[in-house]
Amino acid sequence: MAGEVSAERLLRAAGEVCGPRLRSWVDRLGGSAGQVAAYQFGWSGDGPGQGGKFVRAALTLACAGAVGGDRRRAVPAAAAVEVVHNLSLLYDDVLDGDTVRRHREAAWRVFGPSAAARSADGLLLTVLDVLVVGEQNGDHDGDQNGGENGDEDGVGREASAALLATLVDLAVGESLDLLFEGKDRVGPDECLEMVAAKTASLFSCACRLGALYGGAGPEAVAGWAAFGHDLGMAFQLVDDLLGIWGDPAVTGKPVFNDLRRRKLSVPVVAALESGTADGDRLAEAYRRAAVGGPVDPAGLALLVERAGGRRWTEERAARHAASARDRLGALTGDPAAAAELAALAGQITDRER
Repeated sequence: MAGEVSAERLLRAAGEVCGPRLRSWVDRLGGSAGQVAAYQFGWSGDGPGQGGKFVRAALTLACAGAVGGDRRRAVPAAAAVEVVHNLSLLYDDVLDGDTVRRHREAAWRVFGPSAAARSADGLLLTVLDVLVVGEQNGDHDGDQNGGENGDEDGVGREASAALLATLVDLAVGESLDLLFEGKDRVGPDECLEMVAAKTASLFSCACRLGALYGGAGPEAVAGWAAFGHDLGMAFQLVDDLLGIWGDPAVTGKPVFNDLRRRKLSVPVVAALESGTADGDRLAEAYRRAAVGGPVDPAGLALLVERAGGRRWTEERAARHAASARDRLGALTGDPAAAAELAALAGQITDRER
């Protein structure tokens, strides 16, 4: 059964059901905030217009189904998770100075940093309002059957609280990431703490909301959140690997960008802490670059690999992926649901972009 499930189909389906809500929420913003958001989601502007893969939304919907719930009721939560993901990217690109996102100019490069930040703020307020108050216009299929015209059972308020807590985690993770850029060294545990906050927290929230809207009890909801945490850790570790060794034609980001900025990503930190001669050479190269010395990104990538940073990160990602699979087996006995989530997990851990 698992081999017959297409992760691409699940992602496409998530995009199709979430798309109308995302468009209606962006329409609420209007003005420049709406223009920035429309560009971020890939609905306007030049270029291929890829608005994301809807990985987190697909996880929310799949988790709702896995606990026996009506997936239609979880659609607003799935869309909300995608909004939080995209607003975090708007903030991150401004703070990190990243100029390319999804194979085209980042939104802040097109509209300016202030406009991008204001759009992110507007998206946040809109989605929290929707979760608590519910959809009011009655023009979505889920409204008739999904209980979205209010928050009678308090699920929306609980979901909003979870999203707010996740936003705090995202902010902490971004702050740590920026703080690390001013340091010569950080420990592996510090780096993994940053990954947990900046990336894994939203994956955990996506699965938590799916189980919550699916009607699961507190213990089960916590279990699904832990499953999402492991997937999020694996996702970011793979992302760090792709940031150094990925194909820019596939990833949509410039090659070696993290190394040019002396970013202390997980492979780099693992290499610096390896106690090897190549790790020491990498540390010296980073120190020279910090005072304006020449930067050879390809040479840095080679040092990271020789010092074992690539292998360490690959092994850690595999460990989190295995933990997610183990949790999945304990959380659901539904073969169809397990197959869907296994397919999504594979998409996350075995991806090239």
